[in-house]
Amino acid sequence: MQHYDVLIIGSGLAACTLALSLPQQTRVLMITKKAFGDSASAKSQGGIAAVFSSQDSFAEHIRDTLVAGAGLCDEEVVRYVVEHGTEAIKWLIEQGVPFDRGEPGQNQAYHLTREGGHSQRRIFHVADATGQSVQDTLLARLRSAANIELRERHIAIDLIAGRKLGLADNRVYGAYVLDSDADQVITIAASQTVLATGGAGKVFLYTTNPDTATGDGIAMAWRAGCRVANLEFIQFHPTCLYHPQAKSFLITEAMRGEGAILRLPDGTRFMESHDSRLELAPRDIVARAIDLEMKKRGLDCVYLDITHQPAKFIVSHFPNIYARCKELGIDITQEWIPIAPAAHYTCGGIVIDRQGRTDLDNLYAIGETTCTGLHGANRLASNSLLECLVYGRAAATDIGQRQPASAPALHGWNESRVTDADEQIVITHNWHELRRFMWDYVGIVRTNKRLERAAHRIRLLRNEINEYYSNFRVTSDLIELRNLVETADLMVRCAQQRHESRGLHASRDYPETLPVAKNTLLKPGP
Repeated sequence: MQHYDVLIIGSGLAACTLALSLPQQTRVLMITKKAFGDSASAKSQGGIAAVFSSQDSFAEHIRDTLVAGAGLCDEEVVRYVVEHGTEAIKWLIEQGVPFDRGEPGQNQAYHLTREGGHSQRRIFHVADATGQSVQDTLLARLRSAANIELRERHIAIDLIAGRKLGLADNRVYGAYVLDSDADQVITIAASQTVLATGGAGKVFLYTTNPDTATGDGIAMAWRAGCRVANLEFIQFHPTCLYHPQAKSFLITEAMRGEGAILRLPDGTRFMESHDSRLELAPRDIVARAIDLEMKKRGLDCVYLDITHQPAKFIVSHFPNIYARCKELGIDITQEWIPIAPAAHYTCGGIVIDRQGRTDLDNLYAIGETTCTGLHGANRLASNSLLECLVYGRAAATDIGQRQPASAPALHGWNESRVTDADEQIVITHNWHELRRFMWDYVGIVRTNKRLERAAHRIRLLRNEINEYYSNFRVTSDLIELRNLVETADLMVRCAQQRHESRGLHASRDYPETLPVAKNTLLKPGP
């Protein structure tokens, strides 16, 4: 058994922020299931929303967030996050993040861009690779920190909860973790355990998320006894590059903020018939508009046109998108970009408080794996990295005020009754089946019948996967598939309980929005 003061599961912005904000005498272990940098945070192109301009205000950012959230945001949480946003950005600047500076002659230290749903320019960015720059900067800091140990290719299997040990408490004592390189399960005890595992976009066939986004934290927390909420609200990003060689490549919303236009193949601009805000409407509206136009006309994609901007402007503001598209034979300075919606962000998740504390003692959760009340029924663009920063710092403060807790002797992982799997094809087949029917039945627009079909298929898959899990040694693929099925089940259960259309949840059977907004809360059984 290995013991640490804090075990952080995950390596995105929330995890890095927390680790660097803890007292320097704290012994920290951060694990990631693949390589550091393989996170949704690192793939973020657009940036981080925060009030900085003299023309902006907390009140406007709060209002924009509440409007996008379709009546379901927790206003106190929104106020808390927005009002702590400026100091969070200043902290990143102190760490060395090279945000783009303002143009010469302008009365603005930093170049702020605008995205859908925002009334002002308030997005801090590093060209169109903000997440990568932020992650690289913070990981360099982490690697030089004497109190922080980093381990790659370590995937958490399950939390070690007191009630599952037969103890009369509500504590989490650490986690069982598969060391993929050594191919063995290790027991890691910790005074405090933090889930920063990201979202669950890989439950869908098409997603902008990295392969690591398999709902691990949500599934582990649920199995340990935590509540989850609002998992029906899956944000589909309107503009994912549509190309057979362009897996999960996002076209940032900032491009629409700089004037890009959505067009049908014949050149018609179609957002005029869907929303007065046109291309800068919130993501749920734009994604549904694109989905409707594609289905109505039998299209595989629509197009994003920024060719009216000068080539120099396009290349300087969107260098990575320009380079990637050029590799695929698309010159975005002269040609439209083929795009289609894809699963992008999990707005619901593990229920936490203002300090990132879950229902279980000594267990925290931060970032996309959580439901804080900030996003409501639809996340406002670039509020996600802001949430990671604010909650990462808040959780670190709370952990730093706690006394290290002693752990009982923990049992090692028991493999005495399992054998090596005889056929991996079962996992591969189930993985593809799950992602296909979740896309077909639990996608951008839903019906009762589709949700019932998804629930039936999930029950069959769960039985097969649980039997497989009980009889064979764990692998990273099996762990992820088990978590995906668990999370898919929670998504469908939440969707079935919401008898209205609100934000990201659009139902043909319940097209109206109810007068009172309520959270969808699921509680684990005894």
